[in-house]
Amino acid sequence: MRLRREARPATTHPQVLAGARVVLPAGTVPDGRVTIDGEKITAEAPHADVVDVTGHWLVPGFIDLHNHGGGGASFHGKAEDVQKAIHTHRLHGTTTLVASTVTDDMDFLVRQAGLLSELAEQGDLAGIHFEGPFISPCRKGAHSEALLRHPDPAQVRKLIDAARGQARMVTLATELPGGLDSVRLLAEHGVIAAVGHTDATYEQTVQAIEAGATVATHLFNAMPPLGHRAPGPIAALLEDERVTVELINDGTHLHPAALELAFRHAGPQRVAFITDAMDAAGIGDGHYLLGPLEVEVSKGVARLVEGGSIAGSTLTLDRAFQRAVTIDRIPVGDVVAALSANPARLLGIDDRVGSLEPGKDADLVLLDENFELKGVMRKGNWVVDPQLA
Repeated sequence: MRLRREARPATTHPQVLAGARVVLPAGTVPDGRVTIDGEKITAEAPHADVVDVTGHWLVPGFIDLHNHGGGGASFHGKAEDVQKAIHTHRLHGTTTLVASTVTDDMDFLVRQAGLLSELAEQGDLAGIHFEGPFISPCRKGAHSEALLRHPDPAQVRKLIDAARGQARMVTLATELPGGLDSVRLLAEHGVIAAVGHTDATYEQTVQAIEAGATVATHLFNAMPPLGHRAPGPIAALLEDERVTVELINDGTHLHPAALELAFRHAGPQRVAFITDAMDAAGIGDGHYLLGPLEVEVSKGVARLVEGGSIAGSTLTLDRAFQRAVTIDRIPVGDVVAALSANPARLLGIDDRVGSLEPGKDADLVLLDENFELKGVMRKGNWVVDPQLA
């Protein structure tokens, strides 16, 4: 099987992908069939072309809630840079993507929100995630401390308004002045409040969840560690059934035991695998920028030139999938939930994407028996085209 890494128009004739192990919400169907008619999955289509994909896995397209760029481009760039980053991740199975910003000057973030919202309005993005500037200087990670600010609800509202209805999530250090009021504001406007880059105590995190926070931004990273006398935010975020926890499964951000702890305690329905990718994803080692900060990528690990903090990742979701199944030994159905169904439900778009069911968008990923990516379809278009030899 060879890949053609270019988009083709949605087929004008229905087709059936037949013979694969198809992962559905109810379980895996061996020798399954998925029928595509135009941009949608359908229950049946008379006279459809049959494509034999025996020996492969067929899973829903991946959904990335937290992504800063890829292919040498970032979501802080111009429209063509943003499109390049989007396309890079589509080649790796991410058919739905939320663009994440990093801390910068507020005026710049407002302008960038306008650009990203246009791309979201035309369907290229699933919305905007503002990671910063409302985070703790104690847990800033790869964010410019000089540009951080308290989460004043008026400033949070400024970013929401600039996004023109396309703001999906804001990461906050909710223990800072204005934090809880900002969480309430976000909840009132239907925007996800995420606890992250935080120095909060267990009790403060519980307060944030009660105020409406529903996501843990890259759990374990950029927050106090779990302690037996001071459990901190990790315990509060893991124990509450209202919270979805983001995990970066690249082998750098998390020890396998931490990943297993999160899965066991939160359960597979509350985990969302993310990339937290920066420009180097899909490219390789070298020097890059993450917002205004210089980053060096060596052996696939991104770190700030000044200080050495981990600066996002070079991960793509196909690699997160493969690692979860082959190294972490997580059941395939649970991995699919973490990459597709759970983020779709969190974003409120599970009526359109997140599973291979009739009526939903024809977004799917084809993997071989070793879980290597072999095909990607988005809305009936082959982005990575598996042509049978």
